[in-house]
Amino acid sequence: MKLLLIDGHYYVYRSFFAIPNLSNSRGEPTNAIYRLHQNAAVDDQTFAAGAGRGVWDEGMPERRVKLQPAYKETRKEMPLPMVPAARFHSKAHAAAWIQSISIPNTEADDLMGCYAIAACKRKGMEVVLATNDKDLYQLIGPCVKVYTTAKADLTSPKDGFALLGEEQATAKWDVPPKLIGDVLAIAGDSVDNIPGAGIGRKTAAGLVREFGGLEPLLANIDKVKSMRNREKLAAGREQIRQNRQMVELDCDTELPVAIDDLRIQPDYPALIAQLEKCEFKSLLQEVKDEAARVGGSTQEEMKL
Repeated sequence: MKLLLIDGHYYVYRSFFAIPNLSNSRGEPTNAIYRLHQNAAVDDQTFAAGAGRGVWDEGMPERRVKLQPAYKETRKEMPLPMVPAARFHSKAHAAAWIQSISIPNTEADDLMGCYAIAACKRKGMEVVLATNDKDLYQLIGPCVKVYTTAKADLTSPKDGFALLGEEQATAKWDVPPKLIGDVLAIAGDSVDNIPGAGIGRKTAAGLVREFGGLEPLLANIDKVKSMRNREKLAAGREQIRQNRQMVELDCDTELPVAIDDLRIQPDYPALIAQLEKCEFKSLLQEVKDEAARVGGSTQEEMKL
């Protein structure tokens, strides 16, 4: 069985900008909602996932904020027109297709990591992480793949998505997935406002690969060939070690919902009601037809 874990905020942002200028008669933006449902249907068919959750940030972990008070301070607020889409997906639409889950003071990537690790301990279970979060690439392995729509990751422009396993992730990062956190610790992450040591990702990957990991590298700075890189590593040693703690996923949290309870069970009447509020026509009919086909709604319910 496959477990599909969707980074909720990533999906909302991706969907919002995919189809511009779409709204209902009340002037409410519906572009992200339309695209979200399209994505949900495609992903469900592609991965044939028997279980899944949309995972959302709900505040920030105290541990990271204590380490670096400026963590994520540079991130912009969600654009106001996007808020209804996030609310729709995280509550109404998500409940109708794939339920949402979050924990106070917990980021989505940590919670996704908890579920991925727990699922991989089960024989025959596979995990797909639909995300663009760099930290989650650390989890890629025999059991875990990352779903991405980034153009750089597509085999050809015609591809709508790619599934990245160990081979693809290693080619992308120049190190195996388990060492990606070491690279980020050196290079930093401008998206999360984590300062680097002044060494780019490519160079950082080369150093990590050469020495076999971050700690062997920091223990042998004097053996680094470039004097400039030696100086940067020596000056930024403590920052780098702190960064490594920042990008480390917290995967020890107790699961709020058992894996056995993550099965996908569409609530077609609820989904139809929400799509009607958005005033979709062709998409609404597609869902009604699907509901009738699988017996997920009666004709009377669909007329409401």
